[in-house]
Amino acid sequence: MGNARAGRVALVTGAGSGIGRAIAELMGARGVQVVVADIDGARAEEVAAAIGGAAVVADVSSEASVDAMVEFTRDRFGALDWAVNNAGITPAPKAFADHALVEWQRVIDVNLTGVFLCMRAELRHMVAQGHGAIVNISSGAGVVPAPGMPQYTAAKHGVLGLTKQAAQEYAPAGIRVNAVLPGQTETEPMRAYLDAQPELAARLTRGIPMGRMAAPAEIANAVVWLCSDEASYVSGASLIVDGAQIAR
Repeated sequence: MGNARAGRVALVTGAGSGIGRAIAELMGARGVQVVVADIDGARAEEVAAAIGGAAVVADVSSEASVDAMVEFTRDRFGALDWAVNNAGITPAPKAFADHALVEWQRVIDVNLTGVFLCMRAELRHMVAQGHGAIVNISSGAGVVPAPGMPQYTAAKHGVLGLTKQAAQEYAPAGIRVNAVLPGQTETEPMRAYLDAQPELAARLTRGIPMGRMAAPAEIANAVVWLCSDEASYVSGASLIVDGAQIAR
């Protein structure tokens, strides 16, 4: 699938686990040189070692950390062809009026400002080299509300706005920018969470027309396709990968 050719250089944030790890692994399997970025250095090193990539510790909510991460990628491999802005956090759900400002701000800092900071640094390098592809990981909460998580909903909606803004502005520079909106995905933490609450697992899957959650690799397939030359005329798109749950 796709022209994920050897020699391409990719940066994936939040790649120490879950969907980010699946993306890094798929790219590595297809000959892409991957920088595995994560706030957890041990996890980043583990994934990088498994795929023959490079690891970097990065806090996407920190301007200095993000700029250093992108510089590391360019210094290590000499280019930045693809960037996947996947790092994010999920708050504990509760009533809208019960969320403290500090809870709001932390999610916005990571899930929205973090994507802005990453895109800004990535775009600067891609403009200089005359090409590039960026995929931002949003969520079904980018188009419909996530119950009990107003800050998460706001951030994921905002990611789609940033995606569209940059797609139009940087298309003349040879840069494509898209978003993937995963539905419920069976990552290791999700599996452990659901194993402890079988009734919740049944309730979640009942709401998915395909009758199951996504495997992380299924989200990764969509991301790598959007990065690849097979999606050469796709930019500004928001691709929902959720088993027809939202269907819009």
